[in-house]
Amino acid sequence: MSLLPPALADALELWLSQLRALDGRAENTLTAYQQDVAAFLAFLPGHLGGEGLGVARMADLTLTDMRAWMAHERGTGLGARSLARRLSAVKGFLGWLAEREGLELSAPLSVRAPKYQRKLPRPVARGAARDLIDTVSLQHPDPWVAARDVAVVTLLYGCGLRISEALGLRGADAPLAEVLRITGKGGRERLVPVLPVARAAVEDYRRECPHELGATEPLFRGVRGGALGPRAVARVTEAARMQLGLPATCTPHALRHSFATHLLEAGGDLRTIQELLGHASLSTTQAYTAVDSARLMQVYDRAHPQGRKRA
Repeated sequence: MSLLPPALADALELWLSQLRALDGRAENTLTAYQQDVAAFLAFLPGHLGGEGLGVARMADLTLTDMRAWMAHERGTGLGARSLARRLSAVKGFLGWLAEREGLELSAPLSVRAPKYQRKLPRPVARGAARDLIDTVSLQHPDPWVAARDVAVVTLLYGCGLRISEALGLRGADAPLAEVLRITGKGGRERLVPVLPVARAAVEDYRRECPHELGATEPLFRGVRGGALGPRAVARVTEAARMQLGLPATCTPHALRHSFATHLLEAGGDLRTIQELLGHASLSTTQAYTAVDSARLMQVYDRAHPQGRKRA
């Protein structure tokens, strides 16, 4: 942010700090916001033709200026989906700035995001999920590393955890209880049942792990003893899925999709699955559950009073 005018750099830092403190946004999300908004602000001096870009001048932004920035971004090869995400961050900052500084920013805030075809998540079939976990155990010659990878992947599929949530577990969380209290996105807490197979996988890892797993330290460790990173989990999952001939969409996050879809297929209701996943919106849960409309209607008919009456 050193290239930005001081007043705007300070405003951006204050906005991010408030999101961190009041909304509990994840650090990865805040980093993305910072990069997106900083890039937008860095574009403006060249576009508007002046060095003296400050907070007050934000009120001069027009719809045309916003569209020019969007065209510039698309010209770099940025896809519509990524541009929509960047625009959301920029509008969030501008909306906050308008309220804080008393600026009239209705014109730039009215710009619409580009349309894009939302990619629905692709869950892994039940048999493929089991095969993937088994194959993950064969990817590393060191038994404790193999046990670690199996434990993490089992938590993703068996509990529907985000990878950041699984890797955020601490030594004090083990041995895992039958129910975990997880803090997810936005600081939302939820209770997640832990299957016996997942608890057993974590215990296998703990027995094999050569590193001391202190109560406040990360439960899952890298080879050198530091915190295990998500890229390592992605690599071992990629190696296993290639060995099995599974598609590239078979990622660690796809296992979370699979958890939700398989629960719904087994007769679970969307509201319960929403709570287990920690989604703020039911529509997000619906996107996670790749079940065809006929299956959804079966669930509806079984659960709805009118459906039971017809049956």
